[in-house]
Amino acid sequence: MISFPNAKINLGLFITEKRADGFHNLQSCFYPIGWSDALELIPAEPFAFSSSGLPIPGEAATNLCVRAYELLKKDFALPSIQMHLHKIVPIGAGLGGGSADAAFALKLINEQFALGLSVAQLQDYARRLGSDCAFFIQNKPVYCVEKGDIFEEIGVDLSGYSILLIYPNLAISTAEAYANIRPTKPQRPLRDYLQQPIKTWRQTVRNDFEDSLFPNYPVLPKIKQQLYELGAVYASMSGSGSTVYGIFDAPPVISNQFEDYNVWQGKL
Repeated sequence: MISFPNAKINLGLFITEKRADGFHNLQSCFYPIGWSDALELIPAEPFAFSSSGLPIPGEAATNLCVRAYELLKKDFALPSIQMHLHKIVPIGAGLGGGSADAAFALKLINEQFALGLSVAQLQDYARRLGSDCAFFIQNKPVYCVEKGDIFEEIGVDLSGYSILLIYPNLAISTAEAYANIRPTKPQRPLRDYLQQPIKTWRQTVRNDFEDSLFPNYPVLPKIKQQLYELGAVYASMSGSGSTVYGIFDAPPVISNQFEDYNVWQGKL
């Protein structure tokens, strides 16, 4: 069986407070996009995990796909499998690529071996693998609160818009992104701003990580400004990583200004 774990972007990201458990509470809207990896699973002996495409740091045993299999194996008599991940979505990019791989691994295993797990059960397993993982079980736009793993319905539909993502070949770890963050209680919930027309978002819908990361990585605000110069109705950094995206009424025409970067363009 094969599936295509897709990335997500954050439409706004407010870091509202530090939690007692060391994590942070936040407000954001996760929105799925088409930039995808490819994950294949087949029953086979012995168990093996392999990858191609972009290099994945760390040992295979610590890969989130492997951890997803091991997590389910604790509760179910799973046969041995072989998994292959072709990595396309950049790492440390704020796009949730690793989280998507883990969630899709859970869904593939559930389907392949008829485990009968519900959406809620799959989300519970996914939350044990990472805060973003549970989003990719249903893989639809949601408003996220607490650690980013509690979801609420939100009526945000960007169908018809185009998106351009620029990854400047710069991986930013979650730890680095949070190192200089200063949680702030917003005057209004992010949800309120997202319900307004997208043309107003430039003034209201912010990513709090930009304040702490832009001074250290001047390429990021430069890309954001370039996207607005291309005609973006809204541009932002995604998540805690280094990808900057622009949302456009129509597909933008780009020349060579991003030729040194990893670029993806598509429809929302």
